[in-house]
This record gives sequence, C-alpha cells and structure tokens, in this order.
Amino acid sequence: MNKSQLIKAVAAATGDRAQATLAVEATFDAIVRAVAAGESVSITGFGSLTPEERPARAARNPQTGEPINVGASRVVKYRPGARFKDFVAGRRAVPEFGSCIQKEPRTAASARP
Repeated sequence: MNKSQLIKAVAAATGDRAQATLAVEATFDAIVRAVAAGESVSITGFGSLTPEERPARAARNPQTGEPINVGASRVVKYRPGARFKDFVAGRRAVPEFGSCIQKEPRTAASARP
C-alpha cells in the first residue's frame, strides 16, 4: 500500500477524500517532526518509532577488502506492537469490521473481581 492507497482507504472510512488527505499528511508530518527532534512516537497497538544513535565504526570495502571508516549516524528504529505482530503472524484473526489496533472491550467474564 502506498500513500495514495492509504488516503483512498481513509476516505472510504470517513467519506471525504480532502479530509482524508489532510489527516494522512498531518499525521505523517507530526511523526516525522517528532522523531527528527529526537522524540519517540508510540502508537498503542501499532508500534513505536524511536531515533537511535549509531557510533562510528571501522568496516571493509567488500570489493577491495580495504578498511574504511563509517561515520556516526542517526537512524529510525521501528518496533511493531504486540497486536500488530499477532495479526501478521496469524496468531490472531484480523477483524472484518472496526479497528485492528484497539483492544476488544472487556466482557463480564474476563473482568476482574
């Protein structure tokens, strides 16, 4: 799924393509700005995006075998949520309707005394 397909899916749920485009663009913009500023973004049920520092290191050029220095860098690390992993692994069925990332409501039988 690419961004235009995502916008189309959100528009189908909300009924308005212009609002869906604005919502998707604003969401991605907020996530990118937060992670670029060094903050972690955690979306319950979906996962978390965190910036990670990678130290400088020595490596080898695979073609020549020459040693090279790789500079320090900053990367984004994504860690999927438990429910997301369960859906992908097939341990949990994706619901046909409603939200995949929200927990099911607790029933009286599963409620604590």
